[in-house]
Amino acid sequence: MKSRVVVVNGLPGVGKTSLASKIAHQLGWPLLTKDMIKESLFESIGWGDRPWSRKLSAASMDLLFLWLQREALAGRDVVIEGNFDCERDTPRFLRAVQQTTTQWVQVLVVCDGDVLLARHRARGLSGKRHPGHHEGTLIQELQSQLHVGRITPLDLPGACLTVDTTEFLQVNPDHIVQQLWSLLDA
Repeated sequence: MKSRVVVVNGLPGVGKTSLASKIAHQLGWPLLTKDMIKESLFESIGWGDRPWSRKLSAASMDLLFLWLQREALAGRDVVIEGNFDCERDTPRFLRAVQQTTTQWVQVLVVCDGDVLLARHRARGLSGKRHPGHHEGTLIQELQSQLHVGRITPLDLPGACLTVDTTEFLQVNPDHIVQQLWSLLDA
């Protein structure tokens, strides 16, 4: 079975989830996200300290890749979003779809580092994120990465479209979806 997968990847706070939600909605495809799983686990089995949050993150990633595998085996197109590490997660993506023919397009979301750090601080103070994420500790752990504003893209076959969200209100999801369709149709 053939499936198409749009991977929305980037550091925490760059706007991946907001952008991925808009992309998935416009494409009419399901959206798979790590935080959707993780926050559901927080609600069902509880949340605790930062080590517990990391443990649930690892379990959520395992479930995310299982979910991707099932969708790909069924030949369904999906948008998958997360903070994926090139070395750790590229093989996981490829294993998840090994019995299928998959067309990949990666959307690498980047942002100016100073803006990203400010977003994280604001997000931690907003109270909008589940407290199980431990935003205060997370920003300390990731500060050097956040300051760079970007991560290494996954080593997947297919195109990689970079989207800068430094001026998030100027990001045009319609234009991004048009570019994605062009890449998927190519």
